[in-house]
Amino acid sequence: MQRKAFYALLFVGLIAAPFVGVYPVFMMKVLCFALFAAAFNLLIGYTGLLSFGHAMFLASAGYTASYAIQTLGFTPELGVILGTLAATLLGSVVGLLAIRRQGIYFAMVTLALAQMVYFVFLQVPFTHGEDDTQGVPRGKLFGAIDLSSDLALYYVVLVVMLLAFALIVRVVHSPFDQVLTAIKENEPRAVSLGYDTACYKLLAFVLSAGLAGLAGSTKTVVLGFETLGDAYWTMSGLVVLMTLVGGITTIFGPLLGAFIIVLLEDRLGDIGGGIAKVTGIGWFNSLG
Repeated sequence: MQRKAFYALLFVGLIAAPFVGVYPVFMMKVLCFALFAAAFNLLIGYTGLLSFGHAMFLASAGYTASYAIQTLGFTPELGVILGTLAATLLGSVVGLLAIRRQGIYFAMVTLALAQMVYFVFLQVPFTHGEDDTQGVPRGKLFGAIDLSSDLALYYVVLVVMLLAFALIVRVVHSPFDQVLTAIKENEPRAVSLGYDTACYKLLAFVLSAGLAGLAGSTKTVVLGFETLGDAYWTMSGLVVLMTLVGGITTIFGPLLGAFIIVLLEDRLGDIGGGIAKVTGIGWFNSLG
């Protein structure tokens, strides 16, 4: 009963957020990063695999969605779907290479592959390199719902995130998760019980990559651009921080962690800009 009451209260709070003075774009950014952190948490919290390269899935989906919507003229829902599929496909390839290793070696393999993807995005024309992809139109959802309204887009993003979180909850409370937990706690014993641990880890990795891609493509539609910074290793470090702040192996911990980190980025960014103006750092950097 307490859990249901908490879910109901959280649901009501998210619905009412735009009407109590919360900026819709800020909340949409929080929701996207919350899904990104939840996808990462599904891998580290329930499977025991620490990935330092999850930024590549966020960025690959974002760039695919932006190219599909802006250049190919796809509708926003198709752009988001294509971005998610691109991240899932990339996750399949990376997973096949990475799950052969464990512990710190797994983390280093994912980091190395993510940096390779970063340099690919830096060079290929459709990403515009360091100039980033700008002016991605929101368009109309299913040709009917005008997403240029922040309020309308907020509720669309909220529905998408609730469905994604419902999928995560279903996975966490399924026999599949019990096998993942067994692999995390004692993989040799899981193997002795007849489980194909490599297959289970690959499925968890691909699912995590796909959910991270959904977060990335949705974020691109929300903000209207995709930056090279989403593919850099610092973004992978940021999602680790969000997960740790919110709490590993918790369902809604990533939502709390994402809210805290995004809020701090927003507030400290303003403070940092003010300090730079006062001390003249911004002027000095412009000379460099």
